[in-house]
Formats: sequence, C-alpha cells, structure tokens
Amino acid sequence: MFTNYEIFCRRADALRARMAAACQQAGRTPDACALLPVTKTHPVEAVDFAHRYGLAAVGENRVQEGAEKRAQTSAAIRWELIGHLQSNKARLAVTHFDRIQSVDSPKLLTMLNRAAGELGKQLPVLLQINAGNDPAKFGAEPEDALRLLDTALELPHLQVDGLMTIAPLSDDPAVARRTFARLRGIRDDLATRRGHPLTELSMGMSGDLEAAIAEGSTLVRIGSALYGER
Repeated sequence: MFTNYEIFCRRADALRARMAAACQQAGRTPDACALLPVTKTHPVEAVDFAHRYGLAAVGENRVQEGAEKRAQTSAAIRWELIGHLQSNKARLAVTHFDRIQSVDSPKLLTMLNRAAGELGKQLPVLLQINAGNDPAKFGAEPEDALRLLDTALELPHLQVDGLMTIAPLSDDPAVARRTFARLRGIRDDLATRRGHPLTELSMGMSGDLEAAIAEGSTLVRIGSALYGER
C-alpha cells in the first residue's frame, strides 16, 4: 500500500543510516553509495516525495510510465530508466530519461546514439551485465562486456558512466555477494584495459544492499522499502 510523506521520510532516514553503516563496515566514506528510489507502479506523488526529501533522481522500469509521470510533476529531479528497454522504444526513452541503466546490446547502443544525436543530447548510460549468469535476468553476458564497451565508446552521443547488474533471486546471500564481486571485477578489468573510469556501479536492492556496498556499489535501487508494497 502506498505510504504518506512522513512515513517515507522515516523509511528513507532508516535506509540511509543502514547504507552509511554498510559503508563504514566496508571501509568506505558514509556517502560513497547513493540511494535511488524506484517509483514504478506508484503514483506521481512518489516522485514528489523523493524530490522534497532531497534525493537527486528517481528510477522507473517502464518507458511509458516514466514519461507520463514526468509530464505530471514539476519536480526538478533526474529520471533514470532501470528496466529492460526494447530497441523500438529507444527514441522515447532518450526523450524522457536523463540516464539509461539497462543498455545490454550493441544494437540498442546504436539506436540510443542515433536518437540522442537527433535530439541534440549527450546521453549518459550504464551497461547492464548479467554478472550472476541468471537466465531469468536481462544483461549482456560477462564475456561480451568488453565488446559492448568498445561499441559504446565509439558512439559520439553516449557517455558511459559505468555498469549495472541485478543479482539472481536466491535464499543464499552469498549468491548476491558473488554477483556483485564479479561485476566489480569486470568493471576493474574494463577500466584498466580501455582507460575509461566507469565510476558508477549500480547494484543492490533492499534485501542485499549491504553485500552490494561491501563490493563497491555506488548506487542502490530501492522501491517497496521506501514506498510500501505494490
């Protein structure tokens, strides 16, 4: 059930304290990892709550839903697409989102670059890697990560900020930890081989944010723990 602003603030405070503790445990500064509230399926007030609280961005899973909400609010906040993006919606996504985290194929990169060029934008992106080798998840396979990065770096209207992954669903917390460690390893290898920093590591949700932060996450994506169950 969707919450009110007062409850949202309490939940956000608790989450940020939890994140700061995880950063301290990992030997990182308390602000090393940012909170991205995920507003999918929630009303536009969810975006307004995030803005009033002082968060810099919101995440949406579906292009059309995000576009409709953005048109309904005056909140000065960044919009990030975190859900799977079909290539036929590339232009719509470039029009309405400030960054796309779910880029997982050379074809999609090419279409995003074309749309960004036509719209006069420099589009920040994250490359989604299926670091957990989960057949139920989208993302490029780890062995294709270098080819994907090389394609992205050749495209003039894209800015590659880093990588994103989603851990497999599992009752074993070690599965998420291994997934996040692997993504960090892929990032380190790519950054060394291509001399591109890839500073953003978007990984971790409410159930595994400690493991993600321990492995270097710079952005955790949180939905129901902030807004209530859908």
